[in-house]
Amino acid sequence: MNLKRSLLLIFILASINAFSQKEDYVKFGGALRFNVFNKSWVDNATQPEATLDTWRLNVDARTAGVDLSFEYRFYPTSGNSHFLHHGYLGYGFGDDLYMKLGVSQVPFGITKYASHSWWFQIPYYVGLEDDYDMGIKFDYTGIDNLKFSFAYFRQPEFNGGASAGLDANASRYSYDITPIAPTKDEDGNVTDTGASIRELNQFNVRAAYNITESVEVGVSGQFGGIYNDVLEESEMSTAFAGHVVANIGGFNFKGEYVYYNYAAKDNDGNTLDKLQMGAYAYNYNVAAEANMVVAGLAYSIPVEWGPISNLQPYVDYSVINKSAAGFEPTQHLVPGMLITAGSIYTYVDYAMGQNNAWLGNQWTNGLAEGQADADWESRFNINIGYYF
Repeated sequence: MNLKRSLLLIFILASINAFSQKEDYVKFGGALRFNVFNKSWVDNATQPEATLDTWRLNVDARTAGVDLSFEYRFYPTSGNSHFLHHGYLGYGFGDDLYMKLGVSQVPFGITKYASHSWWFQIPYYVGLEDDYDMGIKFDYTGIDNLKFSFAYFRQPEFNGGASAGLDANASRYSYDITPIAPTKDEDGNVTDTGASIRELNQFNVRAAYNITESVEVGVSGQFGGIYNDVLEESEMSTAFAGHVVANIGGFNFKGEYVYYNYAAKDNDGNTLDKLQMGAYAYNYNVAAEANMVVAGLAYSIPVEWGPISNLQPYVDYSVINKSAAGFEPTQHLVPGMLITAGSIYTYVDYAMGQNNAWLGNQWTNGLAEGQADADWESRFNINIGYYF
């Protein structure tokens, strides 16, 4: 072997070794998504509609063994809202323990999503699926087949921005509790002092165990304070979940049971049976205590149709049963299909809901009192996204 070949071989081996040692890097990415939809509860003269769903920017980097992950999103057709999706510093203490400091996903229930469709499942709309908060999280994988996460979140993720007249407290990606403003009568007299409440000091613990390579079962617990700035005191909020995820052949099943109690008081010290939550710069009311059942089934079909490499039909269903007397259940049913073509993902969904804030005309109280005779409403939706 001559000198040039020897030097070339040494260079190649050194490059491979350097890469394996996790050298510093910076990577930029993002996504652009469009929606085409038809709503059953809207005058057909305006349907169907096509809108720009979202565009986003991503940065992933590493320096001195510390990782960075950052994502910022823009929603032009949702009140021109824009906000941080996540942003954290990550560091590995050996091969088994990894820390995330900043805004990261809350370890609760099925992660990353409890759903297959573009629509998520009901837990997302009450802050218990794909939720992001500000704090510190540790993921431990040092025990065979067991993944364990522990986290402390000081507060929800940071507020973003939105059009004038919308609620800045609700300009965020995932649903969190927002303050309820006082109400006044026509003469300006206060009729309801509101609830100056916010999430504070939350602890999460999650354990997921692989019974086999294809079947995961897990449990989660969430314990946190809902602080009232007027009363200057917190009420204990709790949530618990049990889940199973199974991959058998081309099938994927996701099942979950969730109970939560967002114990909170208004500014007069009264216990609330509903409270306000917000995201995308808009608020609605949510039952303070409820349980949810979630189930979803999908099947992957590899194909070779031009650029299309995979079809995944699915059906997702979830229901929330509220504890307060007279509060009606909310249901959520989404059959659909994911079409994959390289980095282009297209969700074709026929989403149906009853007493559902996003599906029908029950926006303000669909997830709270609801209506006993509420109709099932539907939205046919195609979401096309290019991810890079």
